[in-house]
Amino acid sequence: MDSLFEQLKHPNPHIRERAMVDILDNRDETIISRLMDALDADDTVYRRAAVKTLGAVGADAVPAIVEALKNSDNVTVRGSCAKALAQVALNYPDEAFPELGLQGLKQSLDDPNPVVHIASAMALGEIGDSALDILLETLQTTDNVALAVSIVNALASVGGDQAIAVLTKLSEDDSADIYVKQTAVSALSRMEMVQKYSRPKS
Repeated sequence: MDSLFEQLKHPNPHIRERAMVDILDNRDETIISRLMDALDADDTVYRRAAVKTLGAVGADAVPAIVEALKNSDNVTVRGSCAKALAQVALNYPDEAFPELGLQGLKQSLDDPNPVVHIASAMALGEIGDSALDILLETLQTTDNVALAVSIVNALASVGGDQAIAVLTKLSEDDSADIYVKQTAVSALSRMEMVQKYSRPKS
């Protein structure tokens, strides 16, 4: 297993991918904690590979990820945890996202570090419909412009009528922060483009 973890540091992405698959195929009770330990690695390639592998592990990894997201005093670890939760959502789009993960991300939207709260908003955007209430509630209560902008972008990722209604209202709200308003305008036009291109050809 040590050699597989070494391969996660390899500059060749194909070797990293293969190591990731082999780690998952041979996983034991130490895998999640070893991957978690890699989240504060100085080696960015290794750290990102660990994030991706945790995402591929899926729901089993969520409790350890949320624990570190809430309690680590290392901002790199917290940011990596938010990204790992996004990877879980990407890897398992047809499975209900664990409630523990949703609540962890809701809490980390209030993280004082922008790296963490922006990554958390993006993760909630990946999770989709089940994260919508958290995003909408935080958008209404936050006075952090950078976070609000991130949430607007996340709402565009979630999509759907409710997100469109909220973004439309924001885009027409003259009392809204100018950056937030502009982001809502561009998010809506992005969503229209996506809808246009994803419609079946008649």
